[in-house]
Amino acid sequence: MPEIKYIAIEGVIGAGKTSLARLLASKLNARLILEEFETNPFLEKFYDNPEKYAFQTQMFFLINRYKQQENLSQQDLFTEYTVADYIFWKDKIFAYMNLDSDELKLYESIFPLLERNIRKPDLVVFLQSSVERLMYNIKKRGRNFERNITKSYIRELHEAYNNYFFKYNTTPLLIVNTTEIDFVNRQEDFEELYKQILREDRSFIEYFNPRMSI
Repeated sequence: MPEIKYIAIEGVIGAGKTSLARLLASKLNARLILEEFETNPFLEKFYDNPEKYAFQTQMFFLINRYKQQENLSQQDLFTEYTVADYIFWKDKIFAYMNLDSDELKLYESIFPLLERNIRKPDLVVFLQSSVERLMYNIKKRGRNFERNITKSYIRELHEAYNNYFFKYNTTPLLIVNTTEIDFVNRQEDFEELYKQILREDRSFIEYFNPRMSI
């Protein structure tokens, strides 16, 4: 297995991607790349009216993610590690969920032109959780633009992510069941997860089911 210098965290909305990315970056003194979802002017409108605003929301994210990821090809001279709270390719999960056939054709004509320039992570960590836990996390953090997210949308997204990563073979992958742990508020949970992420004797695809703590 190649040495792990670039780690990307993935998961459904509410899985704790950004929280884990921040914790890892702090512990590793890493360059931190966070998805800039709050800059998308269409996102709140999308949650209110998905059919009307899906394409605008999707294209804004695609271009913004591309601009952000472009810089990853340049090595930071002051940090050894890079941690991101998303992978560029997850953009397609949302595109196939939310766009109609004509919009998807246009999207598919653009995406391959962009992805060829994107650096692949050395390891992707997929945070897998139950729909109930995801909804609890979303409600607890109380973001205004997420107030209209429905359980049915999260369930659909949950299934789409699981299907995507079931077939995923682009990079080394660690799937973590986070339903019953709290790596944000319990140091023991984070340390156990950290050891799994930085293990040297890993397989290309692994599944980690940590002990229950909550």
